[in-house]
Amino acid sequence: MVTKQFSGSPEDADLRRADSLARQIFSDVANKWAFLIIEALGERTLRFSELRNEVEGVSHKMLTQNLRMLERYGLVERTVHPTVPPRVEYALTEPGRALRATVDAMCGWTHQYLGHIEAARRRFDG
Repeated sequence: MVTKQFSGSPEDADLRRADSLARQIFSDVANKWAFLIIEALGERTLRFSELRNEVEGVSHKMLTQNLRMLERYGLVERTVHPTVPPRVEYALTEPGRALRATVDAMCGWTHQYLGHIEAARRRFDG
């Protein structure tokens, strides 16, 4: 597998800089709905209604906005099939599948430390 390297300026890739492209991407992609959509798609291709059923609690509007954002960043591919009515499907692209590995790792971290986090919250909240 060939990984494309960043060819912009170092400032654009620096998350610590408020004006960096990397921070904008991180801010957009690192939200609960995007993570859950990426996790739901996995290695599958799903229609909008199937995705909405997979991501419990997401509204039609939020799912639409996040799918558009993920498509804009090239993480999700939207395919429209010329049928009546049109059939629209969503799948992860190669970069989306690579990001899924990070999402999976975060899910694993959550499962591993959930008990610790719950105990800390109880102590903090009194």
